[in-house]
Amino acid sequence: MSDVTLTIDGVSATVPRGTTIMQAADTVGIRIPRLCYHPRLSIEGACRVCVVEVEGARNLVASCHYPAEDGMVVRTHTPEILQLRRDIVELLLDNHPEDCNTCERDGNCELQRLAYATGIRERLFAGERKHYEKDNLGPAIIRDPDKCILCGRCVRVCGEIQEVGCLGQVNRGFKTVVMPAHDAPMVETVCTGCGQCVNVCPTAAFLEKDATADLMKAIEDPEMIVVSQMAPSVRAAIGEAFGEAPGKAYEGEIYAAMRRIGVDYVFDTQFSADLTIMEEGAEFVKKLAEGGPLPNITSCCPTWVKYCETFHPNLLHLLSTAKSPMSMQGAMVKTYWAEKMGIDPSRIFSLAVMCCTCKKFEATRPELFVNGLPAVDRVLTTREFAWLLRNYGIDFTHLQPEEADNPLGESTGAGVIFGATGGVTEAALRTAYYLLFQKDLPADALNFEQVRGLKGVREATLDFEGTAVRLAVVHGLSNANEVLDRLIAGGEYHWIEVMGCPGGCVGGGGQPYAGANAVPLDECLLAQRASALYNLDAAREIRCSHHNPSIQRLYQEYLGDPLGHKAHELLHTYYYPRVPMGVRPQEAQV
Repeated sequence: MSDVTLTIDGVSATVPRGTTIMQAADTVGIRIPRLCYHPRLSIEGACRVCVVEVEGARNLVASCHYPAEDGMVVRTHTPEILQLRRDIVELLLDNHPEDCNTCERDGNCELQRLAYATGIRERLFAGERKHYEKDNLGPAIIRDPDKCILCGRCVRVCGEIQEVGCLGQVNRGFKTVVMPAHDAPMVETVCTGCGQCVNVCPTAAFLEKDATADLMKAIEDPEMIVVSQMAPSVRAAIGEAFGEAPGKAYEGEIYAAMRRIGVDYVFDTQFSADLTIMEEGAEFVKKLAEGGPLPNITSCCPTWVKYCETFHPNLLHLLSTAKSPMSMQGAMVKTYWAEKMGIDPSRIFSLAVMCCTCKKFEATRPELFVNGLPAVDRVLTTREFAWLLRNYGIDFTHLQPEEADNPLGESTGAGVIFGATGGVTEAALRTAYYLLFQKDLPADALNFEQVRGLKGVREATLDFEGTAVRLAVVHGLSNANEVLDRLIAGGEYHWIEVMGCPGGCVGGGGQPYAGANAVPLDECLLAQRASALYNLDAAREIRCSHHNPSIQRLYQEYLGDPLGHKAHELLHTYYYPRVPMGVRPQEAQV
């Protein structure tokens, strides 16, 4: 494809034909304001704050979709354009709540930044404002239509990236609003709780449901023993919430921070990631030996599990019955660890810090409760945890690293990489090989590059001592549909890993908001977060789950063998088809 050269504000830019004016401007350091635009989504062209003047054109054009042409002369900040942008943003603001100082997005709101950049210092328009009730009935996502600016990003990410189609714009003109069908509560719809709407929303029209107050209350209660865990990907992204560049893992600092806020015992979800591999790996090897049912489809992502229950209930028998690492960890805390410590499980407040908004939903699933108690009492997202540290006055990036507590804090490199797409597969392959042949892979063969990277669908066929193992690794629910369509059409797979969010857990709906010059779902950002986890894996002395000494001790002292009776009772679960409005058919257990 040939290149075109144009001039933008007197600066020459040469870009491939088909590049938009906005993209061309970005290449030469000229940032045209934008609201509805997002690089991973289709072009909406609705907000019009990105309009520019093209010499010879009759009208101003939206730079987000107007193609650059050879010889084009573009001006991005004439007096007319600056005034027009200001008028548009003023109109948005005057139909917006006046609560910036108490809004969760204060200081990290794209509308707020745009208002500052366009020079708005007062509200000039007065009149009727829209008002809709806030939807906070579900455990994961809050929808606040009053803060919606109708950019359409949430609708597009839900429909295009996730292929859920929960949201849409209804009504017309001033009464237009984004909502699920029939204005139903999000929890009663096909919403998977992935939180990608939260990630792409420029304001605070979508948020995770806050659980920090419940944690703070438990910390102050002398009768409660607070026990924590954190997902692998939290350590790969939390630094961004404190202004640090992506790509550095803060593991020991999080352990230290947990203790500073008053957590009594600091464990790590990476321990139970290793435990998950022992169960899921054994399950996979058993299915290989017995001829099925295959493929074995991963089940550690609650977004994917809920999506499968809703849209592909006929495939539920293929899902691994292994609980997620979070739920396994919670189960072990309130059984094995509680018994070792002589603690009444009802006195344990089990906290999970997760990259994922849907983990809040997972914690409420009654089939995951242990002896009538929730395995995990509350889930905080990475964003909530970062706020909590600020609230406690903790200078996070200057903390001295500490170690996790044992016996539920020791982990291997295999547990670390769960946070990146392909990581579960890679970890499982390391242990499945051992279970099949009673020997380890060579040290230089532990990295499975075939399943790494950010391509939406990765497929590979591996040779395990003459046994061909066909794999598929996907992230993002639209990519999952692509592979499932192949499977339904007769495609043969032995193993399929599905992560609901782009990039896997590193791109979870609860991760830090991107900064002023970055965008959520940006592949470079996701790759940097993933690299932080791969670096931790490479530095680990033990890189295979089956060699974790604490895992070996757990089976010897308490669980017996993988897939044994006690392991099945505490570490495995079941699924059920979901029908409209969240009704749960009691006879539909799978």
